[in-house]
Amino acid sequence: MSPTTFPTGPEHGHVTFLGAGPGDPGLLTLRAVEALAHADVLVAEHEVLDVVRTHARQGVSEVHTDADPSDPGTGAPQLKVVDSASTTSGVPAVRDAAHLVMEAARGGRRVVRAVTGDPGLDTYAAEEMLACVAAGVPFEVVPGIANAVGVPAYAGVPLRDAEGADVRFVDARTASDRCWTEVGASDGTVVVSTTLDSVAAAAGELVSAGRKPDTPLTVTIAGTTTRQRTWSATLGTVAQTLKQAKVLPSPDGGRPVIAVVGERSAPARRDQLSWFESKPLFGWKVLVPRTKEQAASLSDQLRSYGAVPSEVPTIAVEPPRTPQQMERAVKGLVTGRYEWIAFTSVNAVKAVREKFEEYGLDARAFAGIKVAAVGEQTANALIAFGVKPDLVPSGEQSAAGLLEDWPPYDPVFDPIDRVFLPRADIATETLVAGLIELGWEVDDVTAYRTVRASPPPATTREAIKGGGFDAVLFTSSSTVRNLVGIAGKPHNVTVIACIGPATAKTAEEHGLRVDVMAPEPSVTKLAEALADFGLRRRAAAVEAGDPVTRPSERRPGARRRRSST
Repeated sequence: MSPTTFPTGPEHGHVTFLGAGPGDPGLLTLRAVEALAHADVLVAEHEVLDVVRTHARQGVSEVHTDADPSDPGTGAPQLKVVDSASTTSGVPAVRDAAHLVMEAARGGRRVVRAVTGDPGLDTYAAEEMLACVAAGVPFEVVPGIANAVGVPAYAGVPLRDAEGADVRFVDARTASDRCWTEVGASDGTVVVSTTLDSVAAAAGELVSAGRKPDTPLTVTIAGTTTRQRTWSATLGTVAQTLKQAKVLPSPDGGRPVIAVVGERSAPARRDQLSWFESKPLFGWKVLVPRTKEQAASLSDQLRSYGAVPSEVPTIAVEPPRTPQQMERAVKGLVTGRYEWIAFTSVNAVKAVREKFEEYGLDARAFAGIKVAAVGEQTANALIAFGVKPDLVPSGEQSAAGLLEDWPPYDPVFDPIDRVFLPRADIATETLVAGLIELGWEVDDVTAYRTVRASPPPATTREAIKGGGFDAVLFTSSSTVRNLVGIAGKPHNVTVIACIGPATAKTAEEHGLRVDVMAPEPSVTKLAEALADFGLRRRAAAVEAGDPVTRPSERRPGARRRRSST
């Protein structure tokens, strides 16, 4: 039964036990997203709170789990309330998980209890379900991808093949001597859930139980996320491998890992099947000097290459100093003054839309007016407004590309010869001059002003100047000037990628060496060019037998400066 139609009582409410998967937000099921969208209260472990809260409705109450400081041995989940009910007292209440879930469900509220991986494999979910039964609270279970299955898949470690070997799952924290004896005597694949500093002990248990020391083993930490790392070893060498990799000893030794033991995890096999960690920009921290709204599609594209984008606005958009010109132009749209309106940016669409809303207008005011958009992102912003553009450049997405496709004014077919051009205060005159040359009259109106944004947080500025970012994407000359102005010059190890020659020239004038340039002025092509750079860099390291590292992992000062070609 769908969580949106499940009956709830006025007193008992309803609880959905939901598997949030191993960590990749993209692994949530459609059913999970649906349940989250209708939740009144969200109860989640700290590790998965960010994964699930994105899909929760605005205003949902949140509760996250904490380890019980008074009883570190059990590891039983305790819940710290972080909603308005607890913050009034100033002291978050820490109580038993099952009790708090029951309390959250009272009053007919829908509670989503999210756990890492799958509820069926969660140590305490069954106890909480029994508590629901005892309290008469209806519940349902939305399965998730178990860590023990999802993490090996992302590590390129198949658990079975055509030979159909047995697969055993072991939680090293609770495994009994009998359990170790049974899996040690088996020749099947063993998937061990443990911690980084306990991997060697688990390997020792398997060897003591009969497994050969040369049995292949892989260890994966932070599985399914861009922090994922996998090491290949054997049961006998895993301790040495982790030590040589400088992974242990470490204060992070308590972090959970998935170890896969057996021939299916042989290094030669993983080298061929490691699809996730071999993405061209895997783990790269990429600085995108744009607002979140502007960078949305670009950041999604970068994530598809394995990168971790960080948006830092370099400009802020403000209304024009004198709004009268914009007001007259919008009124002219309604009274039939224009044949065309041309949008050259998402911000221009936003400015006109806000002015429409101010006057109580909507997309119907565009009836009878031809609409042009300079590129795909601007066109999408118009479509979201309810307006389908009549003209989008078929070639280059720029003012020049728009002019290539713009029809000349024809007094026979065009009853009106005027174009409304809402744009930024610092826009170039290319489009205006081109339209006039084609015979059109242009109302060139300042719809918004662009000013330099406020500096980003100190930690971001330090990362920019100290080499904490692997790459930075510059999409215009102004983003170069503004980023350097508000945050400082990117470090020498950071890969500099520019959208075109003009932007590259500005970067070089600021003392930056340009490593990547888009083959055409498009943010999509710019991201593709950076991914190609990362792919070639990775291939060179593999061919040379060197470890694959990110640019930020290089020794400071080791990178030789050279002129751009």
